[in-house]
Amino acid sequence: MRFAVFISGYGSNLQAIIDAVKQNQIKAELALVVSSKKEAYGLKRAEQAGIKTLFVDPVEFANRQSYDRQVLIHLKEEKIDFIVLAGYMRILTPFFVKKYPKRIINIHPSLLPSFRGVTAIKDALTYGVKITGATVHFVDEKMDHGPIILQESIKIALEDTKETLEQKIHKLEHRILPKSIELFVDGRLKVRGRKVEILEKPQKTSTHNVELAKDIG
Repeated sequence: MRFAVFISGYGSNLQAIIDAVKQNQIKAELALVVSSKKEAYGLKRAEQAGIKTLFVDPVEFANRQSYDRQVLIHLKEEKIDFIVLAGYMRILTPFFVKKYPKRIINIHPSLLPSFRGVTAIKDALTYGVKITGATVHFVDEKMDHGPIILQESIKIALEDTKETLEQKIHKLEHRILPKSIELFVDGRLKVRGRKVEILEKPQKTSTHNVELAKDIG
């Protein structure tokens, strides 16, 4: 299986995935790293690891769907089977999601369905919750909404700031995101409506591969 990781920034989750692939925890080829930002440090991480990179500039496209259409063309050329969103700061269009049904995995820094969106860590602190965490889920057509694969929680200390809490959550993310990818690649995830069952043994399916429509449009 060949997969792509989408990023927009520093890429610490990307690094955790690269390490898991090198250690053979994830038995799949990380074939492409896609960024929506040219200056994203995650691109350097990928280059240092010998992974092909792709920057597609959103400014050059009239709307989100035309942008996603261009990215899909590259994914088809690279024979990408599934996608991992690791700090990707763009919302995928329904057009894109339909091309990879239940083949897009996202990491989010809260215990979904609480605190969706890009300010999840700040929102948890502001609200005063005692526990937050990280969630890995399949992506559907709604924001931070798809079936949940893994979650892990952490207590919020009174002295926590946005920065210290972010560091704690990153540690959770670096553990559960590679694990979720591993389970997916090993065929151990079965989606039943909104619930994801983790199987002891792989599903008896012929392939995980996704065939994109020949006509991307």
